[in-house]
Amino acid sequence: MLRVAIVGTGNISHNHIQGYQAMGQRCEIVALVDIYPEKAQEKKDRYGLHQARVYSSHQQMLTEETDVDIVDVCTPPYVHAEISIDALHAGKHVLCEKPMAASLEECDAMIAAQKASGKTLSIIAQNRFTDAFWRLKAVVDSGLAGKICHAQVDSFWWRGHCYYDLWWRGTWEKEGGGCTLNHAVHHIDAIQWMLGFPTEVVAMMSNVAHDNAEVEDLSAAIFKYASGALTQLTASVVHHGEDQKIVIQGEKARISAPWATFASQSADNGFPQEKHNTQLEDQLETLFRSLPRLQWTLHSGQIDNFLSAIETHTAPLVDGMQGKRSLELITAIYQSAITRSVVTLPLSPQSEFYRTGGLLARAPRFHQKSASVANFSEVGAIPLGKNLDTGAAQ
Repeated sequence: MLRVAIVGTGNISHNHIQGYQAMGQRCEIVALVDIYPEKAQEKKDRYGLHQARVYSSHQQMLTEETDVDIVDVCTPPYVHAEISIDALHAGKHVLCEKPMAASLEECDAMIAAQKASGKTLSIIAQNRFTDAFWRLKAVVDSGLAGKICHAQVDSFWWRGHCYYDLWWRGTWEKEGGGCTLNHAVHHIDAIQWMLGFPTEVVAMMSNVAHDNAEVEDLSAAIFKYASGALTQLTASVVHHGEDQKIVIQGEKARISAPWATFASQSADNGFPQEKHNTQLEDQLETLFRSLPRLQWTLHSGQIDNFLSAIETHTAPLVDGMQGKRSLELITAIYQSAITRSVVTLPLSPQSEFYRTGGLLARAPRFHQKSASVANFSEVGAIPLGKNLDTGAAQ
C-alpha cells in the first residue's frame, strides 16, 4: 500500500483526498500539511483520516514521515517547485497540482530532480481524464476528420469579485498569473495534447471586471502550427454560464467537445451543398460511441494513472515534460501580450520570460490587490468547469 502525504489542504485538496480514497487498498493518506494546521485538521476530521498526522510544514513532514511514498502538492503555485524538489530529493514520488511551477526554469529544476531521484513526477491535467477529451483525441488521431485546419478553444469561466480577495490570489508573485495560467491551463494542456506544439503565438490580455487583482481576467491568443493550422484560444473568468468547448475543424469534418460532428460537401461552385456528408458523419459518430468509457475520471482518473505508473514502473500520462509544455505555451501568451509581439516557440532558456522572476519583473499590474483574506469558508470540492460529455456543470 502506497503511503500518501498531502501538502496544502485548501479547496482543491477535496478532489485529491476523494480520489485517493476511491482507490481502496492501493493507497492510504498518512499525513496532511498546511501552514494553517487547523485546515489540515478539518480535512482529517471530515474524511475520517484517523491515522493521518497533521504538520505545519512540508520540511517537518519529510523529516518525521520517512516511510511516506507519495507527496501530493496542492499548495498555491509559487511554492510548487520548492516542495516538489524537496520531496523528490527525499526519495518520494510527486503528484503536483497545476500550474507546474512559477517559471520554465523551475520546471527544468523539477524535471532534473525527478531524473536524479528515479521517482515518478506527474502534473495535474485532470481534463485529459474525461470521456469528452479522451474520445475527442482518439477521433483526431484516427485521421477520419482529415488534416486539422483550425481549432477554437473557449476556456470560459466566471468568478465573483471576491474570488481574488484570498491572500495568495490576484498577485503575479503568489498566483503566477490570472485566468490564462490558473483556469485556461486545462484547455491549453488538452489542445496541445491533441494537436501538438505550435511554432508561434500572438496574444493580448486585460482585466475588465476584477479591480482587486493585479493579474488578467481575460486573454485571447492565436497559436500557429508548422502545418499552417491555427488555434484561437480565449481565457476568461468573466463569462457567465462558463460555456467551455473545443471545436476542431478538419479538412473533411468538424468535431468537438461537447461532442458534435458535421461534414460539409462541396457543390460544383464551391459552396456547401444543403446535403452534407452523412456517411462520414456516421463513421465519426460510430468511432466516438465505440470508445469505452473511462473507469475513473478527472482527479480520480489521474490519481489512478499515477498510482499505476508507480506500481508498474512506467511513465504517467502527464509527466514533467508534459506539464512544462503547457506552462511554456502560457508563458508565450504572457510574453506576446506584454511585449506586443509574435513569439516563436520553443522559448529560449536565455529569455527573460523563461527564467524565474522574469515574468514577475515585466508583468503589468492591472490593479492593486485591495484585500487579503486568510481563508474562505469551506464549500467542499470546488467546481471544475463544465462536464463536456453533457454540457452540465461538474
